[in-house]
Amino acid sequence: MKLQIVPARTGLAWVKLGIRAFWRQPLALAAMFFMTMAAMSLATMIPLVGPAVALALLPSATLAMMVAAAEATQGRFPTPAVLLVAFRTGKQRLHDMLVLGALYAVGFLAVMGLSALLDGGQFAQVYLAGAPLTKEIAEDPAFQRAMYLAMALYLPLSLLFWHAPGLVHWHGVPPVKALFFSIVACGRNLGAFTVYGLGWLGVFLVGGVAVALVSTFLTLAGLGPNAAGGIMVGAALMLAAMFFTSVVFTFRDCFDAPAATPDEPAQVSHDDASSPPPGTN
Repeated sequence: MKLQIVPARTGLAWVKLGIRAFWRQPLALAAMFFMTMAAMSLATMIPLVGPAVALALLPSATLAMMVAAAEATQGRFPTPAVLLVAFRTGKQRLHDMLVLGALYAVGFLAVMGLSALLDGGQFAQVYLAGAPLTKEIAEDPAFQRAMYLAMALYLPLSLLFWHAPGLVHWHGVPPVKALFFSIVACGRNLGAFTVYGLGWLGVFLVGGVAVALVSTFLTLAGLGPNAAGGIMVGAALMLAAMFFTSVVFTFRDCFDAPAATPDEPAQVSHDDASSPPPGTN
């Protein structure tokens, strides 16, 4: 495994490739994303440990979207079996993915716990337990400080786990080492990831404005709020699926390609004519 350094402009290419890959199999990838979110939502219903179990499933869900995006880019139709890819590649990989999921759950709950020190747990209850967010709570300075602290702490947590599922699954890297290599890769390619984040921010803003205009038009046309609400939910689902589709390209360009496993592609090939050239150390 070799870390690769890419120019900052590659971040914009990752955004474009994610959107392009999504539109190769839009229904399949949108359905895949919906099913992963539905599985996590169902997990939250488990008594006592539901939220922690749902959090632990996120690395596996991210990996499933990465594999599905690779399948779509290589001209294959991603089937629902991809959802179980983290659980059917051998006992050692399964163990490592479970450990990675447990570490993510612990890390996220620790972030929420630290934020609770500032507002008595109001932000954590809204975010994790679905407590109602009233105007009074949202305007509470303590709630706002807890929210900003959680956002600040979640960024390094996200970078720790950004590449970790792919490193565990494709390169066979142990979970703790995968976390280390992930944050190092993100740090060494900070320029590309900054452009990547700004690029997706722009996509979400443009998409939000477009959806708002369409919703307003439908309301004025007398089609009612239900149609507008459906369009907003559908657009949010589609944009989120596009974002997760793009993650595999960030992984592909930050690490050299592994050998393919017998039952699914290793990752999107560097030989893809639509891909940006890989960086060099």
